[in-house]
Amino acid sequence: MSEWFETLDGVLDQVWSRLSRGVADRRAPARQPTFATISPHGWPEARTVVLRRAERAEAVLKVFTDLGSGKIASLRAAPLAALHVWEPSPRLQIRVQAEVEILSGDAVAERWDHLTPEGRTSYGCVPPTGTPIGEALAYEKTSDQAAFAVLQCRAVSIDAVHLGEVHRRALYRREDGWAGEWLAP
Repeated sequence: MSEWFETLDGVLDQVWSRLSRGVADRRAPARQPTFATISPHGWPEARTVVLRRAERAEAVLKVFTDLGSGKIASLRAAPLAALHVWEPSPRLQIRVQAEVEILSGDAVAERWDHLTPEGRTSYGCVPPTGTPIGEALAYEKTSDQAAFAVLQCRAVSIDAVHLGEVHRRALYRREDGWAGEWLAP
């Protein structure tokens, strides 16, 4: 029997397994991917987010955010993002390029209802997030449903690099049905 990293299907299965585990397991590396966008001024931006859903059938990843965050302005200017995960145990780097849809209001009311009271405090801030303040703690978290958004990231491509004894790299694209192809690492 072959190892997962020896076939294109095996690599793609491992990618989605790791992403799904990130949703379910708070200690999994895929739980907190790096989320990269381009600012309205053309600067690259990267920040850590929490992966909330990984839906392989639709090739969709979901993260939550505050509508006042800088990433929202970036996504409104260019609704594209990259997510990056490093999984140390299998030595697997996962990079996902995605088209992003910002969902808020009634479209995410059910998700808001499932948040814990503590979880809700991540959404809403006075003054608004990113506003200069005179002291480090001169703000108040408000738990505001109107500030809650879900970023629905529809994968366009997945680039996976396995840094095992022999390095392997595979690229998968939505446009070719996720068939995949090997690339030089």
